[in-house]
Amino acid sequence: MSISGYGRAARWPRLTTRSWFSGTLAILTLLVAVSAGLGTWALDRTTRASDELIQRITPGLLASERLRSALLDQEAGVHGYVLSGRQEFLAGFEQGIAQERAAVAALRRSIAGSPLLADLDEIEVSAGSWRTGYARPVVETVAEQGPGTVGPVQVEAGKTSFDRIRTAVAGQADNLSRARTAATVELGRARLWRNIVFAAILAMFVLTLISVGLLLRYAVLRPLDRLGAASRQVADGDFDHAIDIRGPSDITMLAADVDAIRRRISAELSISRDAHQRLQEQTDLLSEQTGELRRSNAELEQFAYVASHDLQEPVRKVTAFCQLLQHRYAAQLDERANEYISFAVDGAKRMQSLIAELLAFSRVGREQSERVPVPLDQPLDRALANLETLTEETGAVVVRPELPEVLGDPNLLAMLWQNLIGNAVKFRSPDRDPEVRIGVARAGDFWELSVGDNGIGVEPRFAEKIFVIFQRLHNRQDYEGTGIGLALCKKIVEYHGGRIHLDTERAEGTRFVFTLPASGPGLTASGPGLTASGPGLTASGPGLTASGPGLTGHRPDLAVPDTRSPGSAFAG
Repeated sequence: MSISGYGRAARWPRLTTRSWFSGTLAILTLLVAVSAGLGTWALDRTTRASDELIQRITPGLLASERLRSALLDQEAGVHGYVLSGRQEFLAGFEQGIAQERAAVAALRRSIAGSPLLADLDEIEVSAGSWRTGYARPVVETVAEQGPGTVGPVQVEAGKTSFDRIRTAVAGQADNLSRARTAATVELGRARLWRNIVFAAILAMFVLTLISVGLLLRYAVLRPLDRLGAASRQVADGDFDHAIDIRGPSDITMLAADVDAIRRRISAELSISRDAHQRLQEQTDLLSEQTGELRRSNAELEQFAYVASHDLQEPVRKVTAFCQLLQHRYAAQLDERANEYISFAVDGAKRMQSLIAELLAFSRVGREQSERVPVPLDQPLDRALANLETLTEETGAVVVRPELPEVLGDPNLLAMLWQNLIGNAVKFRSPDRDPEVRIGVARAGDFWELSVGDNGIGVEPRFAEKIFVIFQRLHNRQDYEGTGIGLALCKKIVEYHGGRIHLDTERAEGTRFVFTLPASGPGLTASGPGLTASGPGLTASGPGLTASGPGLTGHRPDLAVPDTRSPGSAFAG
């Protein structure tokens, strides 16, 4: 069975939908260009008329009225001072001069470039002549001889001079009123033309849309509907159904291509079944290899943990017996021998610290502990308690806000706080007491937290390097540590589903920003923070212990790493 019949196909045997739409697009482009030009012209004319009325003429009228009022205040002040000699009238005269200057400046701004400036120039000349020819002399006369000393002739001359000012001000007001009337008329015409233009544009686009809709229906949609019906019949499994559609030449060719695909699918179907079977076999093999890889990784992690753990005992023995040797035979050894023993003890201790921190690093993410709601204040309190000695010795101050509740592992979060705050105190600036500020803000489903300090700072070029394990940016003689701490912080944060980075925009000190998943609506970061001073680092506590004289234990899972370079940077 075949679908045939687009009855009008013979009318456009060489016409394609592309040619139809190319012509339509060209017409639409021309219409849009013409509409844009007309619309721009109408809007520009309306805008210019509105600006002329609102931003020039109307402010000019207001400024002209203020100018008239200021000139009248000057006349009244001079007249009152001449009659009474009272200073408040003279003050009113001076205030009127100041108001006149302000009004003149505002009026010049409003009518800049307009012929109306000639009226303003005339007013200024008349006002200046009145002040120099009458106002100032009579004020000086009254000031020297007292009220009543100005003669009627002089007063009449002053009145005549001020009448010229009144005439000029009235003329300016009339000219401004006429300009306002003309601007209002022009604005009305501009709005009328704008409405006509946009109504024509709207009608033109409506007619164009109707024409495009009819074109789509008869030239494209009907043949496509028939092509779709035939294609669905093939898609339902009838691969013997031939597709034969008549219409515009490109749709006819499309139907031929679809029919070729049908024939190809029918021919390739059996081949695809064989390929699917081979793919399934390869998938099964890949699944088996993936399982082997998981087992291999698990055994490798276990081997690394056991190997690191077993290295602790020989290192303890080396440290203990070196210290015993130094203690018992110190009097029989020269200074060089004691120095060598000290080097051996220091190296063994650093090896022990490195192994302990490697154990802590390997445990993060390996032991899949259940994540529970944790108020962040609790692990922070634990970290500050462990850092108590260090902050007391350095005089460090920790400024902390009220912290929210997150989903996580309390022990790992305590380790995170201790490493970040310990670094901030450890790498302090030599010329000021260390200050650590903790910040918190909500960021969607996460809490964004920060630990900032006023220490030696971080160069932005080390922003990525500091989170790489064993990366040190300074000498061990300057700052102790192993270079694991920030790598451990990154691993803890990423284990909780967050991210940590260095704030490279900070100008002074160092600021680390990290995110942790929120356990609920939580708390806001607003409100006054809490300030805690004195908590420091203790060398004892839960963790490893060692026997033998002079050997002290420390807590490997809360190690404060070596993370800064001389003068500028943290290292991870």
